[in-house]
Amino acid sequence: MASNETSPFESSEMLATLVASTPVLVESWRLCSEANASAHRRFVTDRIGGVVYVAFSGVQMVCGGWDPSWRNLVPLESIGDVALFSSSRLKKKVEEEEDPVMVHAGMLNLFSSFFNSFHNQMLEIVGNADTKSVVITGHSIGGATASLCTLWLLSYLQSISPNVSVLCITFGSPLLGNKSFSNAILRERWGGNFCHVVSEHDIMPRLLFAPITITSLTAQLNFLLQFWHLSMTSPDLGKFAIQISDKEKAELFNAVMNYLEAAATQDGEASLPILFHPFGSYYFVSEEGAVCVDSPVTIIKMMQLMLSTSSPACSIEDHLRYGDYVNKVSMQFLLQRNSMQRNIPDSSYEAGFELAIQSSGIANQEESAIMDVKECLKTARRIGPSPTLNAASLAVSLSKVAPYRAQIEWYKSWCDEQDEEMGYYDSFKSRGSSKKEMKVNMNRVKLARFWDDVIDKLEKNDLPRDFNNRAKWVNASHSYKLVVEPLDIAEYYGKGLHLKNGHYMQHGREGRYEIFDKWWKDRRVGNGEENINDRSQFASLTQDSCFWARVEEARDWLSNVRSEMDTNKLAKVWDKIEKFEKYAVKLIENMEVSKDVLARNSSYSIWVEDLRELKHMKANMQMVSHQCTRFLDGEVAP
Repeated sequence: MASNETSPFESSEMLATLVASTPVLVESWRLCSEANASAHRRFVTDRIGGVVYVAFSGVQMVCGGWDPSWRNLVPLESIGDVALFSSSRLKKKVEEEEDPVMVHAGMLNLFSSFFNSFHNQMLEIVGNADTKSVVITGHSIGGATASLCTLWLLSYLQSISPNVSVLCITFGSPLLGNKSFSNAILRERWGGNFCHVVSEHDIMPRLLFAPITITSLTAQLNFLLQFWHLSMTSPDLGKFAIQISDKEKAELFNAVMNYLEAAATQDGEASLPILFHPFGSYYFVSEEGAVCVDSPVTIIKMMQLMLSTSSPACSIEDHLRYGDYVNKVSMQFLLQRNSMQRNIPDSSYEAGFELAIQSSGIANQEESAIMDVKECLKTARRIGPSPTLNAASLAVSLSKVAPYRAQIEWYKSWCDEQDEEMGYYDSFKSRGSSKKEMKVNMNRVKLARFWDDVIDKLEKNDLPRDFNNRAKWVNASHSYKLVVEPLDIAEYYGKGLHLKNGHYMQHGREGRYEIFDKWWKDRRVGNGEENINDRSQFASLTQDSCFWARVEEARDWLSNVRSEMDTNKLAKVWDKIEKFEKYAVKLIENMEVSKDVLARNSSYSIWVEDLRELKHMKANMQMVSHQCTRFLDGEVAP
């Protein structure tokens, strides 16, 4: 093991200890039990100080029951009027690299059926100044609806940037979406917002790995779901449900086990498609403790290995035992368990394995089973440096590319002093092949590669979770955007790409700039920053990095005014021109532009002159039109 890495298995067990040492698990399960017992209520809420718990009932029937279409996947683009998974995706990834994000059709229909009933209540909760955190939880099918609710809330909060944290804790929840769904959550950095508690033998979280319909057990599955529902409402009611035979239990168990084993042993190209993939962190609980893992490959393998130690009857009964597991895990860590059934190795790396093996409940199995778990846990080990070391390495790289940005800033100052008075943007747009300008362009490309690498590492979870909130990187990315994006715009229009693809804002802007916009919008504003617009001189860099793209569009509008004959269309163009004029004047009055914008021969100054001429022509035409009207009406002009 690399010396720069701590044992991920020890860390996983320690993370499980941390979770169990807080009241969040116990309180979540308490409210889940209350929601299950209140069959007439879809969800219940409870406030404990600044934390609001929202629990969805597991006593719900998936729309249409478990008919042959129950495993169908449907696209997930939005919930209500809130778009999902759009804020941090590079444009090239949207259509080229992955299948669309899809989720279980029945679960989504169920969630949509009562979305309106809790929508306003959730908005009131997060809008309350006393709310610091929201914990959304659910047992069984209620866990799937809790996950969808959490996705909606995270997307909504992202658009308004409030200071409310959100955590989703599910108990025995079925799988929900495909691999693209799992990857989208990772890219949004939301994986840490989901904690799925799964008991060692529970078959429910593993059901969707198997194409259950081929086993001809659809009716039995409905009976099983009814048994679970009645037992959740009241333990005594479960005996009134139609029971499935031991033979049918064994058939279901073996079907799930076979497909789960196939999913867990796939290498390279999948011989059998896996429709549903895990996402977030999984908190595996057993009689001996708990362990956390977040690697999808490891999660699937752990599901298979732990279920392999179970029996058909136990796999069904275990779905109803989460209260016992939560209480035992909390008590074990509260008492600071200090004994182990197996010897603790001297190596912290090996000790991490032993802790995880005991907590998973495999320690009493045969040695071959223990070795399988150990090999499984090895797949969870991070390959390469830790996120913290990656961030430190990037900081060094940032210092190495800083001279590139400094040279571009020097080039800007040089342009501002030239006799042509064209300014930074127009000088680069009409640049020749001088060594100086070629070097500036090369620096532009090098900086783009560096920042694309930063975003790539962030989306692969190779950087700390709070990386995009750190002032150093928020400020550095913002400065880069203000300095370099005008050059990208100049390159785009200088090469005439707008004639082929359309204007820059809609068709040419790189995804990295949209990501940096969000970083800057979501930054923590410190004291003294609120009055940053009270400037006494022009900014060194125009504060709207897309200003020149807006100028280019405005120039196009002036051309349209000259050629457009349709009066309705002409009125719309003039409306856009006037809005941009007001926007630009406001930026200049607030001194949020650099002096190159007002250079005598800059694109903006030329646009202002062209606009003045067009307005003069428009006024003359209106005067002539008015005089002609008076003449035609019989009036005599003086």
